[in-house]
Amino acid sequence: MNYIDLFAGCGGLSLGIESAGFDLLFAVEKSPMAAETFYHNFIKNINNDKEWNEYLRKSDEEKLNSKLFVGETLSLLEKPELLEKIKSKIGELDLIVGGPPCQGFSLAGKRNPKDHRNILPWQYLEYVDIFKPKAVLMENVLGMRQNFNKHNEKSPFKQIKHYLEESEPKYIVQELQLNAMHYGVAQHRPRIMLLAIREDIANNKNLFALEDIWKSDDFYDNKEISPLCPIPTVEKGKYLTVKDAINDLIDGSKSNYVDELNNKSGFREVIKTQSNKNIFLNQNERKHSEKVTLRFRIYQYLSKNNVSPKIFNLSSEYNETNNQILLKEIETLLVNCEYPAKSPDSYLLANNVDSLLELILELGTKKHSQRPLKLNAPSPTVVSIPDDVIHPIYPRAMTVREQARFQSFPDYFEFRSKETTGGEKRKIEVPQYTQVGNAVPPLMAKVIGRHILNLLKE
Repeated sequence: MNYIDLFAGCGGLSLGIESAGFDLLFAVEKSPMAAETFYHNFIKNINNDKEWNEYLRKSDEEKLNSKLFVGETLSLLEKPELLEKIKSKIGELDLIVGGPPCQGFSLAGKRNPKDHRNILPWQYLEYVDIFKPKAVLMENVLGMRQNFNKHNEKSPFKQIKHYLEESEPKYIVQELQLNAMHYGVAQHRPRIMLLAIREDIANNKNLFALEDIWKSDDFYDNKEISPLCPIPTVEKGKYLTVKDAINDLIDGSKSNYVDELNNKSGFREVIKTQSNKNIFLNQNERKHSEKVTLRFRIYQYLSKNNVSPKIFNLSSEYNETNNQILLKEIETLLVNCEYPAKSPDSYLLANNVDSLLELILELGTKKHSQRPLKLNAPSPTVVSIPDDVIHPIYPRAMTVREQARFQSFPDYFEFRSKETTGGEKRKIEVPQYTQVGNAVPPLMAKVIGRHILNLLKE
């Protein structure tokens, strides 16, 4: 069976869908950075910048024949003759997948319905109208399902669902809220999806959708389910952890998780994981100033003693003239901690509460999102900013490879282009950390892909 991947990013969704048994016809990705990673892993290894730049100079038709179009989805829609040529060549399309950029929908953003990124899902639907696939899969952040109450508009997801249900041909559409940790991924990552099956196929197979959204959490509570719901693969409470994902990168003890990511049944090729972390792809450890490194060590120590990292935010508000009450509040939070205060790497931070308090006041920061990971829990949602999470043992941010492990990318999958970027460039560039943070976890995508494959089988 075949598929098209729109808004493909670095290829997390494609990797899972392909490993489930689908064959890629072509992918579309706007960012040259993310597209470079996709090309390198799915089409042809890139040996140097010259090879990649030569590819970017190819014609649209040549790129599509190579299975990757680098550019806007709109650019192809404006060339209907090219899409019709592709359509006539492939015959009936089985599946369209994709995750239109989510910033305009994110609960973390302004959620402006006029955001230009909110038109991209509608471009996605234009491809559905052209190819009329047997199945459609769209992924996005939770915020895409919430109404724009301020602007008196329904959520993009509800509008898209309604469109698919009333299109020609019509689709049976199931709203899904799936958490990656329920599908073998060492990460708490809730996302919403629309899974749509063309009405003629659904009717032949007696497939139906629930009226309301189905959550993977519902499975554990034995709530109503439809044939369109992909069943979790992990028992309740037995979710994979940070330790499961990166333990071999800490002490060399190879985990079953790594084996699963790299075996034949897991992904499209097998490359043995090396025990020496220095030769792992994308495992460059980030460098920090002495001040930041010290703050990271304190974060780790506070986490061990169940003290909120927001204590640094309190300390940043302190001044000697008017904040004696605040000083007492911080001291109270620290008094029951274990002393002498040491970080996980055995670095001595302070011998007593007074010394630690002085150190925290000196290192205060207004940054709210930094926190160390807990070894025995799933990773929180992987995001595109590398300094938001701290290694559970080492006083540094996570590497690209470590974040990729939490996303369930196999070790052979190499992320290309710049590692990271900052400032205004962050809004337009898609470096390695952003590629990882924006991706659909391949293991979850694989489960969903197998589910769709079974739904479509004759």
